[in-house]
Amino acid sequence: MGRFGEASAVGAAVAAVYLASLPRSLPGGDSGELIAAAYELGVAHPPGYPLFTLLAKLAIELFPFGSVAYRVNLLCALLGAAAASLLFDTVSRLSGTQAAGLFAAGMFSFARLTWQWSIAAEVFSLNNLFVGLLTALSLRFEEAASPKERSKICEVGAFCCGLSLCNQHTIVVYVLCIVLWVFSRLFREGELTPGHTLKLTLCFLAGCLPYLYLPASSYLNKARWTWGDQTTLKGLVTHLLREEYGTFNLAKSENGSSMTDILLFQVTQMRAELSLVVPVLAIAAFLGAAARLKVKRPHLVYLFTLMLFSYSLFFAWRANLDISKPLFRGVVERFWMQSNAVLAVLAGLGLSSLFSLAEALTENSRILHCLEWIVATVLVTGQIYSNYSICDQSSNYVVDQFARNVLSSMPPDAIVLLRGDLPGNSLRYLHYCEGARPDVTLVDQEMMTYPWYLPKIAKHLPGVVFPGDRWNPVEGLLPDGSVTFNLHHFLKVNKHKETFVCIGLHEGDPTWKKAYSLWPWGSCDKLVPSETSFDPAEWADRTRNLYNWSEAYGRFDSTTWEAVANEEMWQSRMKTAFFLFGLAETPSVSRDVKAQLYTLAYNLYKEIVRAHETHPVNWHKNYAIACERMLRLHPEWEDPEELLLDTIKHFRLYVEKAADDPQQDSILEAIKHLKKELRDLRKKKSGIKRQHAPN
Repeated sequence: MGRFGEASAVGAAVAAVYLASLPRSLPGGDSGELIAAAYELGVAHPPGYPLFTLLAKLAIELFPFGSVAYRVNLLCALLGAAAASLLFDTVSRLSGTQAAGLFAAGMFSFARLTWQWSIAAEVFSLNNLFVGLLTALSLRFEEAASPKERSKICEVGAFCCGLSLCNQHTIVVYVLCIVLWVFSRLFREGELTPGHTLKLTLCFLAGCLPYLYLPASSYLNKARWTWGDQTTLKGLVTHLLREEYGTFNLAKSENGSSMTDILLFQVTQMRAELSLVVPVLAIAAFLGAAARLKVKRPHLVYLFTLMLFSYSLFFAWRANLDISKPLFRGVVERFWMQSNAVLAVLAGLGLSSLFSLAEALTENSRILHCLEWIVATVLVTGQIYSNYSICDQSSNYVVDQFARNVLSSMPPDAIVLLRGDLPGNSLRYLHYCEGARPDVTLVDQEMMTYPWYLPKIAKHLPGVVFPGDRWNPVEGLLPDGSVTFNLHHFLKVNKHKETFVCIGLHEGDPTWKKAYSLWPWGSCDKLVPSETSFDPAEWADRTRNLYNWSEAYGRFDSTTWEAVANEEMWQSRMKTAFFLFGLAETPSVSRDVKAQLYTLAYNLYKEIVRAHETHPVNWHKNYAIACERMLRLHPEWEDPEELLLDTIKHFRLYVEKAADDPQQDSILEAIKHLKKELRDLRKKKSGIKRQHAPN
């Protein structure tokens, strides 16, 4: 079949499995924004991902089937399969056995983390492809027999290094390790001349040419969604260095977990993702290279080990997110695919070296060769079997349905002030790429605080008035000549449209409170002029069935965007009840109105709690408190014993399920008093019955 045919066959097999599990609709995370940027030929979030954007646009135009999201998901699956081919080729060439190549490619490609992010419209599968490409080129360089051949491979490698940096910047650690290794080898061979160095530099810069797309797109300003202004050198450098996130940081937050905690979490996840066998075999490869035991080209083993440790240490140092929070933990772990790929290569070499050593000791090559294939096949098959049900996203429409529900709930010509990745990216995708609700206008709250947003985007938002160049709580003229406006001013000049916030409002600007109130609207809230009269019964009816949501509560892993979307939809069911209860707790509310609000809130709580056997744990507490308030109202139509029983039951369930609540002791004390009150009530009822009983 030949090496190319073998690698292609492995890639085709991986592609087949990926395609069977491919999501048909929009995934979570940055997918919506990346797809929208490609569809509109805009600029994605820093550092811009120009290569991915152009490839995604090509896929959208060339693939003649499926939704826009499906086409980009398909592209990523094919890129992931190509990465598997390169890893197989590298390990099989370096070890001399296809079984080791199959083991390395299969264990990496079908790990949960790799699989999940290789079938989603994200930049990770392209990054995995570049990791595979750089390891393959490193092997070709080591195998080169003449200066001319080395020079040619160096030029291709320099171009690929530049090209790889047009996607995910984390690969710069691998690029630096490989460049230092190549230059040291060229220096020893006397081939590192000024002319050769200049040629390699030009090849590297040629690989970076996709970055020219950023100023071109920004200059044309045709995209309805784009990020930043790259028409100036300062704007381009700001975007490339991710200054809006913090250069070399994962996020703006500075309150991340310690470097030690992240490294320990990486080791734990590595074992869970790849099994204990993979790191053990990787260690065997390194020890075999150090001892010169049946390991070919040990310098490459040292290089790959250096890449693995350098990247792990660097990322743990700069990953400033709190991994105690499930969603942030999910964000951090995605970046370990880059180290897992190299670990899998080392593990494949370790597998081969162990069998080679056994073969030298026993001189029974045929049986050992068969055994190596059996071990590799069984382990890869086990990887597929254990992860398929988790990674099969072919029927996952959760994020897509979240966005459709939110958009469909909006009245005609509404303004939606977006906040956060989930509503921002998902609604943006549906609105721009699939043409959903063209009458609605999407405005990003955080982006409005950036100096480039309104000059770039305002012309694409007809019907919305912006009373300045930039959102800021303090209105005035900035030194650069731009005019700031606050939210109150924005709402005042757009009073001809209904305005909603999704999800939540920017905390830094309280000016809206002077003349507006927030009324619950599912996962969102509506900004309503304070003078508008509020009819609680009418609002409860209006918001009761905003969404058509059928996903079971708690069915998704807490580190996924599906879990976040599902949580938002479930909590939205109780928002109106919570709002009405909060109004009833206001001291200025009259007794009659208070009773009406408590009753409405109680009835809504009771309706949704009894309709769902499994639901968010805070519902128990909210419903218990509502029952207790109704008990104090003494309504004639409610049985006080039933109210007491429900209060005790749901407080008890809450305490059992929310063991970390700091108010737990107070709740337990309240349960004790409520039980006494129930006993007294039953005694009283029993006494009344005896008094009325016939003698």
